[in-house]
Amino acid sequence: MINPTEFETAHNATSTRERNPDESGKKLRSLQGSPARHDAFRCATIRSMASLDSNPKSIQSLYGWYNEDLLWVNRRYQRKLVWTLLEKQKLIESVVQKYPIPALLLADREGEEEGYELIDGLQRLHTFVSFIEGAFPTLDGRYFDVSQFPTANTRAGTGRFALQKDVELISARDVNTFLDYTMAISIMRGATDAEIDEVFARINTYGHRLSDQERRQAGVQAEFPRLVRDLACDLRGDVSVEILGLSEMPSISIDLPKTKHGYSVDASEVFWVEQGILRSTDLRDSMDEQCIADIAASIVGGGLIDRSKDALDEVYETGSAENQRISDALSSYGADRFSAEFKHVVDEIRLVSSAGQSEKLRDLLFQKRTTNPFQALFAVLFIAFHELLIGEDWKIADYVAVHNALANLNKRVDTSRGSTSADERRANISTIQGLIRPHLVPGTHDDIYGDHTVTDIDAMIRRSRIEVAHYELKQGMLRLDKTHSLDPRMPSKIARTLAAIANNGKERSGTLLIGVADDDGDAARVQALYGILPRAVGSKKVVGVNREAKALNESVEDYVSRIKNAIRSADLSEPLKGAVLASVTYSDYFGLGVVVIRVPPQADVSLLDGKVYVRQVDETVEATTASALLEVGKRFR
Repeated sequence: MINPTEFETAHNATSTRERNPDESGKKLRSLQGSPARHDAFRCATIRSMASLDSNPKSIQSLYGWYNEDLLWVNRRYQRKLVWTLLEKQKLIESVVQKYPIPALLLADREGEEEGYELIDGLQRLHTFVSFIEGAFPTLDGRYFDVSQFPTANTRAGTGRFALQKDVELISARDVNTFLDYTMAISIMRGATDAEIDEVFARINTYGHRLSDQERRQAGVQAEFPRLVRDLACDLRGDVSVEILGLSEMPSISIDLPKTKHGYSVDASEVFWVEQGILRSTDLRDSMDEQCIADIAASIVGGGLIDRSKDALDEVYETGSAENQRISDALSSYGADRFSAEFKHVVDEIRLVSSAGQSEKLRDLLFQKRTTNPFQALFAVLFIAFHELLIGEDWKIADYVAVHNALANLNKRVDTSRGSTSADERRANISTIQGLIRPHLVPGTHDDIYGDHTVTDIDAMIRRSRIEVAHYELKQGMLRLDKTHSLDPRMPSKIARTLAAIANNGKERSGTLLIGVADDDGDAARVQALYGILPRAVGSKKVVGVNREAKALNESVEDYVSRIKNAIRSADLSEPLKGAVLASVTYSDYFGLGVVVIRVPPQADVSLLDGKVYVRQVDETVEATTASALLEVGKRFR
């Protein structure tokens, strides 16, 4: 019989250790030092599983799995990389000192990607592999000696990571101690998605170090939490496929100003931080998701909720009356509809903030300079905009006037800690609406329900780094020279790319963005030729197409029609051609202009001029051999 108190204590030790690796202590050592207790704990956690294998592995062996792309992260329930440098260094110190650390929990993967899904231990495992690859030093400033580890040395030799130069290295003895350190590994075999979710939720629910919002979202797969999670990923810029390799986690994780890890998403570029709504460290605790959840529950539910921990807990509490009310309301409202409206309002707030004297939203709203976050004020500002622009069908006629009307807003509304009830929030919303209503005109918003907001385009650009076969970026239709003439090769390149993306497989979609340079040289050339300032999104540069329309002396509408006519004239098979033509959209995107061409999923192989084209990583090539053609056909069975 398993002691329930011991079961919960083990959960606490494991989850707390994952969040804060230097807090091991006697309790953790006693639990981890007892194989019987460890197995009892794990068995209690997954007592409904078909089978559970306990199989200790050395860090060297785990790195071998990593090198062979056998370790996968499921973003359905896993979060981003969040550990600080000190937390990582403390874990490495624990390993070198041979202290016990919590076990890893994996699940056998069945299906397309062979290997193991990480259930518990993402932060720890990524810390190990990134230390081996020279991402950070030990507490005393020494780096891993890659020359002592052939697997990593070979990986570095193929360009998978760069070796550190002119740095002090740990000793050969410490290298061996680190690589030989044996981790307790439990592998769930034959588990369903629901069972994995349940295990993940239990592990994370018992952890004391989780933030309120992390606790609410942990392992929950209902429609409302999914909406909040997806919107948050879009706004942060860490959007990705649901399943991705452990090696790809840095590309969807956030670099904080004081803890540079080399992750791809710069916190200062994230909407919440860029506008001063949250501090960069708030992203670690999912305060952005909490703000979205508060706004979404108030709008979708048809009435403001109190701004409080208890109110949001009720929204997330499975089976509660409030949870059922919000779930029913979202089913009626539509998650996709709300997501599109949310992104549109964010775009409008961005435009207001940058109108006239461009400044951070925080600097606009507060009379005195401050670095304090203001998510409570942002929430009522957002709801005020949503009710006017979406609910009442108004459009902003004068962005500068709205900008000026909102200046020093904190002096006109109640921003005290006590203004949290629904009635008090309603009073603040009414005040804001009174300030901006004179600068609005009637107008419908049927055109917002697409995927061409700033948030959408930024998300697609960031996804293109990981899903290179499904995305293509082109700087424009004109030559990069002083003639500003059309590149005659571009229409056929676009058609080939569309056909190749469509052939990625059944139920696979993709996107072609025109107006985005994936090469720094091209971006610099565009800037020199047209005098525009590209907007950086990660490693890519948005150069826009408005400059090309102007060079051709035609309207943006004519420019987009030119692209549509090129697709229409191509010998693309149906239904691909019709589906693509129906998906072409345009976004003003900070005045630069971006054309978005979606490639919807196809049921069969698509042809161009009777030929089959495919994507090889980020290249488009013709499939000419019998084996290549058969492979494409298999994708649609």
